[in-house]
Amino acid sequence: MRFRVGLGFDVHPFGDGSPLVLGGVTIPAPRLAGHSDGDAVAHAVADAVLGATGLPDLGSLFPASDDRWRDADSIGLLREVATRVASTRWWVGNVDVVVAAETPRLGPHLEAMAANLAAALDAAKEPMGGGVFVAVRAKRAEGLGAIGRSEGVAVWAVASLERG
Repeated sequence: MRFRVGLGFDVHPFGDGSPLVLGGVTIPAPRLAGHSDGDAVAHAVADAVLGATGLPDLGSLFPASDDRWRDADSIGLLREVATRVASTRWWVGNVDVVVAAETPRLGPHLEAMAANLAAALDAAKEPMGGGVFVAVRAKRAEGLGAIGRSEGVAVWAVASLERG
């Protein structure tokens, strides 16, 4: 098969302390609970890319039971994922991300998130092609459910890959 698509999902409740990190961007807001830095955007993108290649998921590669990954930089983990993906000769063409959060307002941070994600995936871009295209959009839950009550953040990511 020459083309594949992967789907990633992650959700984290808000935790104690700050700052919030999403897509490698530090935002002055409560942090997300998690073993690493809680960057649900980087986690969803990593799982989308890993799923398309058939590699193990993020939690299997960097388990929360291993203290080496406590407070880990999730963009750094995504870089490692990109390196592993490239070693299998799959190339990431594009990634589309939707972040569902009632608060904080994410609009001012979306471009920086996309740039950080694209840079982290650079090792898995097509060698003779351009960079990885990444789009990040924010949505609100309009007061519905846990996300609508501002209890956390949910993220969906889709990645398209091509075999080199």
